[in-house]
Amino acid sequence: MESKMNRNIILIALLALLSVGKAAAQSVTVEAKIDSLQILIGEQAKVQLQVAMDAKQRAIFPTYTDTLVRGVEIIETVKPDTQFLNDRQRMLITQEYIITSFDSALYYLPPMPVTVDDKVYKSKALALKVYSMPVDTLHPDQFFGQKPVMKAPFAWEDWYGLLACSFLALPLLGLLIYLIIRIRDNKPIIRKIKVEPKLPPHQAAMKEIERIKAEKVWQKGQPKEYYTELTDTIRTYIKDRFGFNALEMTSSEIINQLLEMNDKEAISDLKLLFQTADLVKFAKHNPQMNENDANLINAIDFINETKQPEEENQKTQPTEITVIEKRSLRVKAMLICGIALLSAALIGTFIYIGLQLYNLFV
Repeated sequence: MESKMNRNIILIALLALLSVGKAAAQSVTVEAKIDSLQILIGEQAKVQLQVAMDAKQRAIFPTYTDTLVRGVEIIETVKPDTQFLNDRQRMLITQEYIITSFDSALYYLPPMPVTVDDKVYKSKALALKVYSMPVDTLHPDQFFGQKPVMKAPFAWEDWYGLLACSFLALPLLGLLIYLIIRIRDNKPIIRKIKVEPKLPPHQAAMKEIERIKAEKVWQKGQPKEYYTELTDTIRTYIKDRFGFNALEMTSSEIINQLLEMNDKEAISDLKLLFQTADLVKFAKHNPQMNENDANLINAIDFINETKQPEEENQKTQPTEITVIEKRSLRVKAMLICGIALLSAALIGTFIYIGLQLYNLFV
């Protein structure tokens, strides 16, 4: 009795193991479908391979290169899509292949193998019929030749970049030409204007006489240069002080004009100065040292005796504008670098414009 019970228990265990193995074997299903059984040459079809299995299992799909079978090409292998079922106990993985063919025939698509936990499962086989384009050879007049090349419609968007570069190139080119002219003429890019108050006539004359005294030209054997500078200073003073152009008048004309405006004592010393100067300049007279000093003193006395009296509320003298055009080596180097950069920018701009024109018209 006891041995019989043991045999029944063993039999029941074996049956349970067989049922579990059978259930496990049936837990994986592989199915292949095609969305169109018939296509024209060059058209596309979609092959769908689905695998249903437990969530803990691992599947390996077949790997194809360029063709599914000879004559059927794979255009694209879509990324697999995974769906979980039965509270994430099961999952359904879908793999799609987009195929086409360029030869008319009936193609046999063999079963597609899928490896699940080192065991190979296969789908059912598929078929694909590829038809060629029907051609009516009995009516050749219905065939049309090549279409002529159509011109693209005009669009302003195609010209925006070209126009922008053209408008940019014009001021750059103008600036480059300006800089080249400035560096060629050795002139700065921007002139610095220095505004200085204009000195009264007697102060300007005394400043010039002090310079002549400091240089002592007469001691260097140059009496002509000395008297020329001294008389030019007096002539300029007379022009600014009395208002007539003494620079264009002879010595006698200046004296006569002054006699009509001032006392004779102030003019007498000036007359002696002009006479000595004329002798030195035109008769090669060589005056003595004390004579040169005396004439310098005569010029100073004339200025002091005829200068305009300074008033407390005297109006401000007009200003002198001096243009400074000196350029340092550093500025010159920066100018050359700017010219080089502008030249490179212009060359690049012109190359871009040329390429754009070539693409638009060729």
